Amino acid sequence: MYTHEDLAQMQAQSLKMQSWIRRQTFSPQNEKTLRRFSSWEVSELILKINQSTFRGRLAADPNLPGGEVEEDGRQRWFSLDEINELRRRMRVNRKSLMPPRPAGKRAFRAAIANFKGGAGKSTVALHLAHAAALDGYRILVVDFDPQATLSHSMGLNDVAEDHTVWGIMARDLVRETDRINGSAQGAESGTALPQRKIPASIRDMGLDALRPGDFIKPTAWPTIDIVPSCANAAFVEFASAQYRHLNPEWTFFSAVSRFLDSLADDAYDLILFDCPPAIGYQSMNAVFAADMLYIPSGPGYWEYDSTTSFIGQLAEALEDLAHGFDTFPTGKIKLPKAFCDVRFLMTRYEPGNDLHVAMFDAFKQVFGDRVAEHPIEMTRAVEQSGRFLSSVYEIDYREMTRGTWRRARATFDRAYEEFKGNVIEAWDKLEDET
Repeated sequence: MYTHEDLAQMQAQSLKMQSWIRRQTFSPQNEKTLRRFSSWEVSELILKINQSTFRGRLAADPNLPGGEVEEDGRQRWFSLDEINELRRRMRVNRKSLMPPRPAGKRAFRAAIANFKGGAGKSTVALHLAHAAALDGYRILVVDFDPQATLSHSMGLNDVAEDHTVWGIMARDLVRETDRINGSAQGAESGTALPQRKIPASIRDMGLDALRPGDFIKPTAWPTIDIVPSCANAAFVEFASAQYRHLNPEWTFFSAVSRFLDSLADDAYDLILFDCPPAIGYQSMNAVFAADMLYIPSGPGYWEYDSTTSFIGQLAEALEDLAHGFDTFPTGKIKLPKAFCDVRFLMTRYEPGNDLHVAMFDAFKQVFGDRVAEHPIEMTRAVEQSGRFLSSVYEIDYREMTRGTWRRARATFDRAYEEFKGNVIEAWDKLEDET
């Protein structure tokens, strides 16, 4: 017979192994660090200019960041901060190297979501964030998944549950309850509205005093921040049900949206959500706050079946919210919930596999141009990046053959460029007042 004590012992043993794996994966200080990028990568893959043009610009302007030069003098290596400084100061053919961003718009929010575990949500979110950072954007990642795969991949391990999405939701409950109670006290109608009580166990945590920045942590990438997750945040589904009972007027599904509304519109360019493999309080907060829904799916029938169930149940959940809370304030995102765009992205795709090709065609027959043209192909380097909690962009190409590394990077580059094009088009659809 196994009790909770046995399970706790198993977890303790696993945590010891997890710590050992981190020591092998990250630096001796147990902290993830970002590598430098070669002048070849910077010119051709990041800034997308000719190598000779790049070298000429560096030689002509000694005030530009010069990177670190190898002992043999053959190669320069640049930090991401140096790359962004080059991007800001250099122009090619009189054109800026800065990425496009619609003027006067807030950060664009995209949710990576599906029912199916193993569909590649965290892998896609990680690679899109890193590709966007190399493209010059400032990114906030919100990890909604208690498995915390994305948080671990970003180098965040020792995370307290009150600084996760659960903490954001509990903080919102206290603040919204106080606001609702204040409105009830100020009402001039003859009927006194009931006052909602928040237990001391919640108020005494002091979450309502936390600032938005207290939930946001830096990562090894200087232009990527994260609201991390942790395993202890898994009880958010149980806690949120209790919170709704405490205050039925609380619009729980818009708690994260209100949190993001409190950030400056220009604090970030892109906000990415990594969603858990289920529809619940956390995932509904993610999809409600999102401007775009990106749905990854593997190339098998069961993944297709799960994706079909996901969009059906999501539609029902959003319809219920639209009818049940249409008189409550929900921040910058209005009811009924409408996405600027919805896309399906096939992952773990093998172009030489007849079943994968057939399933890709089936997705396109059903969802048409909503299906991304460039699936994420499965390569050895992609598998290796997952094992070592890193993206392909973080792996030094000298650790394998350059051809293998290039093929892996190319599949994510194509997926990112398509994602970026969809984002830019959808970004313009955001209402000016948002």
